[in-house]
Amino acid sequence: MIRFNGRSAAMLCAALLMPLAAPAATPSAKTPITHEKLWMMPRVGAPVVSPDGRWVVFSVLEPNYDPDKEVSNLWLVPADGSAPPRRLTHTRAPEKGIAWSPDSRAIAFATKREGDEAEQIYILDLAAGGEARRLTNLSTGAANPKWRPDGKAILFESSVYPNALDDEANRRIAGARKARKYNLRVYEHFPVRLWNQWLDDRQPTLIVQSVEEGSTPKDILSPTAFAHTAGFTGSIDSEISISLAPLWSPDGKEVVFTASTERWNSAFAPVQFHLYRMPAAGGSEPQEVTPAPGTYRDAAFAPDGHSLFFKYAPQDQEVYHEERLERVAWPAGGAAAAVTRDFDHELGAFALTPDSRTAYLLVEEAGRESLYKVAASGGQPTAVVTPAVGGYTALAIPGKAARPELLASYGSSVSPAEVVRIDLAARRHTNLTNIDSAAARAIDWQPPEHFYFTSAKGRSIHNMIVLPPAFDATKKYPLLVFIHGGAASHNTDQIGLRWNHHLLIAPGYVLLMTDYTGSTGFGERFVQAIKLDPLKTPGDEINQAVDEALKRYPFIDGSRMCAAGASYGGHLANWLEATTTRYRCIVSHAGEVDLTTQWGESDFNYGRELANGGPPWAGNPVWHEQSAITYGGNWKTPMLLSIGERDFRVPLGNTLENWSTLQRMHVPSRLLVWPDAWHWILKPEDSRRFYQEVHAWLARYLKDEMPAKDQTER
Repeated sequence: MIRFNGRSAAMLCAALLMPLAAPAATPSAKTPITHEKLWMMPRVGAPVVSPDGRWVVFSVLEPNYDPDKEVSNLWLVPADGSAPPRRLTHTRAPEKGIAWSPDSRAIAFATKREGDEAEQIYILDLAAGGEARRLTNLSTGAANPKWRPDGKAILFESSVYPNALDDEANRRIAGARKARKYNLRVYEHFPVRLWNQWLDDRQPTLIVQSVEEGSTPKDILSPTAFAHTAGFTGSIDSEISISLAPLWSPDGKEVVFTASTERWNSAFAPVQFHLYRMPAAGGSEPQEVTPAPGTYRDAAFAPDGHSLFFKYAPQDQEVYHEERLERVAWPAGGAAAAVTRDFDHELGAFALTPDSRTAYLLVEEAGRESLYKVAASGGQPTAVVTPAVGGYTALAIPGKAARPELLASYGSSVSPAEVVRIDLAARRHTNLTNIDSAAARAIDWQPPEHFYFTSAKGRSIHNMIVLPPAFDATKKYPLLVFIHGGAASHNTDQIGLRWNHHLLIAPGYVLLMTDYTGSTGFGERFVQAIKLDPLKTPGDEINQAVDEALKRYPFIDGSRMCAAGASYGGHLANWLEATTTRYRCIVSHAGEVDLTTQWGESDFNYGRELANGGPPWAGNPVWHEQSAITYGGNWKTPMLLSIGERDFRVPLGNTLENWSTLQRMHVPSRLLVWPDAWHWILKPEDSRRFYQEVHAWLARYLKDEMPAKDQTER
């Protein structure tokens, strides 16, 4: 443990006064999952380990059906597991972008506390104890703090107006716009929307501020000509916001960030994102770190400071490329060298050992996430830990520890994510937290069963079967065919809220999930094979998977089956409506029904041209032949349609086209429009109602439970 003096230790103990509540006793009999059990489970965030490797900070979200009562706080646990976790903060708003100081004594984070108009950077001194103090006070907010290597300044991001070089200028522009008597959006370039928001002219910038009391921030990027380049933008981060993902150089004299100057090209070409470097004091233009075209992200310096590592994917006329781990010499820069060589796997996270000689990787493998390692100088990665169930979803290695220590998040579809310590010698992990473990053990659920079959096109197709509570192999169960989104995605053995496998089948169904052509985790060519065949072959493989499941599992009743999916899974659900009548019913959320309409309405379109062989007017028959609405005259299967009114990825128009076709063809159908939702249904009560609607729809057609007329809302 960290050694503090007596006064500091006492204050630290006071700061950590509240221990983690003891878990409730496990019931003797397991019970099925319910929406309440699922939604109300605390959600444990990814581990953030101190540089010396002694402490781990993580967040715990305590959800509530009343959003005003939901709270999120930070917790601290010794990395060696010598003591239980302790609460650090007692606030409602979540703390984001947690970063340890270089001396492992304090943390910085972004949050919005009482009196803040926007998120600000706060510093919590764990050694001295007490409350976190606010460092920034910017009208445009602050996010993603990074400590300078000497611990005396913090680099962070903000979103500012063009030509505004300080906060006073930003306040003045914002005030003038608020005072306008008209309300208007004006655009001259694509894109204009992103997921659930209309884009405006604000852009990301980088700001440096001393950690001393009374210090002032300095915007180092906005004064550059680079920041005024047409098409300048950052990449999309995990919060679905635009970020430059900045980091300090090892000597603290430079800043490295990820950006593009090709934003306005997105209507007709791929948009590349490069790594740039610039002086931390400002005054000079950013320069590219590496010259090769493509997309770079997730940059990190080796602990010895001699190399910069990052994930890289080329960009060309292919619909997809796997990201590879590469490195470039620092501070020299120049051409990058491959680290993961001849490795046809999807790379998740990576982290480097303190001696900078080894990189550990998280790798997607048929629904699981395994741990691999590779020499930092480059080579063929080898497996270290391959969990039989679930996998690792986050990875952290302290850069100043005496020896490699691996901290991770581990979870599965029957185990909510917890913070764990990986034992490399034993090839297993030990939990540092057990916040949801007892509750998970009390639920009647089982991990999925995996199987493969060879498709009609000779491809090996991975599938998972999930069984309902109180499963009895001597009985017959209706089948729910769940279709994942993407298409460049895959089914995971993890707990989800939006489409929870076990909650969907809790009333007594078997679930089938198929990783069709276009899914990730099965090699690059498997994903690329979807080009010029966006729906037909994946749809055929789903039906072939059903045939295979019926052969393998006698407890599935092939006369009672339903298909369901969202996003691209909704696209395929609509395609099944158009091409088969084998299902008793179909559920489609946020699904396109017309490739051309989706191309014109969505918040991005060039990738669809690559997939379909050019723009809609170029003459490729794919646009017509693989649009479900082309076969509207054949539609017969009852459909439940669902759409978020604020969804700009698969906009409302496609669902309305679908609805109109169903009504025109007299197909029994039900339309759910969620005014406050976007691509996903995230509000707790909306989510609860969504599952109720889906369960009622399945019961109507798979269990012949027709609702009373007064229960059916039009």
